Amino acid sequence: MPSLPFTLEQGLAVAGLLILGGVLASKASAKLGVPALLLFLGMGMLAGGDGPGGIHFDNAPLAGAVGTIALCIILFSGGLETDWKSVRPILAHGLSLATLGVVITAALVGFSAVYLLNISPVEGLLIGSIVASTDAAAVFGVLRARSIRIKGRLAPLLELESGLNDPMAVFLTIALTEMMLQPETNILALVPLFVQQMSIGAILGPLVGLAAVWLINRLRLEYVGLYYVATTALVITSFGLTASIGGSGFLAVYLTGLTMGRRNFLYKIGLVQFHEGLAWFMQITMFLIFGLQVFPRQLGEVAAAGVILSGVLILVARPIAVFVSLFGERSLRKRDKLFVSWTGLRGATPIILATIPMSYGLPEAQTLFHLVFFVVLTSVAIQGTLLGPIAKALDVIDNSPPNIPLKKVEKNLLEITLAPNSPAVGKQVVELNLPRSALIVLLVRGDDSYIPRGSTILQAGDAILLATRKEDQQELRSLFERKVY
Repeated sequence: MPSLPFTLEQGLAVAGLLILGGVLASKASAKLGVPALLLFLGMGMLAGGDGPGGIHFDNAPLAGAVGTIALCIILFSGGLETDWKSVRPILAHGLSLATLGVVITAALVGFSAVYLLNISPVEGLLIGSIVASTDAAAVFGVLRARSIRIKGRLAPLLELESGLNDPMAVFLTIALTEMMLQPETNILALVPLFVQQMSIGAILGPLVGLAAVWLINRLRLEYVGLYYVATTALVITSFGLTASIGGSGFLAVYLTGLTMGRRNFLYKIGLVQFHEGLAWFMQITMFLIFGLQVFPRQLGEVAAAGVILSGVLILVARPIAVFVSLFGERSLRKRDKLFVSWTGLRGATPIILATIPMSYGLPEAQTLFHLVFFVVLTSVAIQGTLLGPIAKALDVIDNSPPNIPLKKVEKNLLEITLAPNSPAVGKQVVELNLPRSALIVLLVRGDDSYIPRGSTILQAGDAILLATRKEDQQELRSLFERKVY
């Protein structure tokens, strides 16, 4: 067994400092106007074998394994935070971008690579598939850093597209890698495999999400921290179970998060925040590892091809994919579609996918990895840096101040006292299945008053104050006040 160039303690110290540096870099990115992902990658490269850090890391299987776990965590967190009501009206558009859009992008970039690099069509399509998925987290990270809000349905559309297009890109990458190893494979045989994987993922993902909500609300664990452990275990279970029976594990974990996000469960706010932090941790760790995996001296070999392919991707493939996928959609202006075209930042997923050919042992895998890395680096640097000015030029920034009608607050408050025979008596707050527009902001019990938690059990005589929409108040009254005989 080869000896490490440093002790375990030294390795842990270096890893901790790099991750802490990533956290500080995310803070610095806002002031510098540079996407945080670019700084994460830069730190990894500086720490790598060709940088001053001198850490030689060349382990594609390990990087791929870490990337798979990281992508599961990131997709689950994205689904958990997605507002279903905002994405439901644009569900068809998101699906179109995530399927047809990915195929068009992969084809245009792929055939450009065939012409440019003089490689086989399958290898070209493999390159196109790897760089076809987008990263909404990178987009919104840049926008939040600059305090930019986007108008209308653009934000939920970008969020939904990035959550759904990763499974498509993963499927194409694995399928095309296997075709390179087995050239006799018929491409039409991929169609039933695609239907199988997406169908199983679309079924098992929501089922695991529903089971997770049911379990969390009934476990009654003594330690709150164990709920965080339980949800993390459910993410792993959702991916592993689905993938083991031939489904798309990545689609499953995203839909598990999306299903849970639509429902009420104990410690929801804390769990959402925990998984958001965990997703950031995995993202920083992953980009640092991939930065270590890159040897800058080898980037020069693919620089020219990388620049041209980046140009094709940003200026040709992505815009065509967006306009074709959203053809006939009148609710989006031309400038909205142009903004969606520009916000196709490449982030974590392409670099993770680039490790798949390496783990399969393809001879060209190392060059392909550096080419993909260069394309992602260019995408983040150019598209991310110019995202704010492009949004302003296309007039998609929402500059309207938040409208808070303070004088009408009383109309949105509802006070109810629970009768002994109220159906809510004896139930936990989380079991009430309140409308998403309703929130119990105060509970008065005897001489005590406090903000109830999801696990609070309601009793007869409790006076509760709800914040809700005026049009939902009658429904809430019937929920709390109807008699049970």
